[in-house]
Amino acid sequence: MASSQIITNQQYKLFPSPRNRHRTIFLCRVFVPHPYMLIDMESYRLKGKYSLFGACRLADNKMGQLVTLELPEDELKFKANFVPD
Repeated sequence: MASSQIITNQQYKLFPSPRNRHRTIFLCRVFVPHPYMLIDMESYRLKGKYSLFGACRLADNKMGQLVTLELPEDELKFKANFVPD
């Protein structure tokens, strides 16, 4: 059942990507306000673990995606290299 995969916390309602190798919400997080953009996480060649979620930001009901990363340096690398379509 799809609704059992929804994760809700104080900031987001999250929908895990089926391509995730890790289904963990890591401490480093980047909200991307592009809900339909394909983000190929492997192309960023990150050092640590990461996960991607479809996301609804609860503060303003903005839809997008949430990238969570294990390492702070991967967060900086993702922010520097991410270019929206």
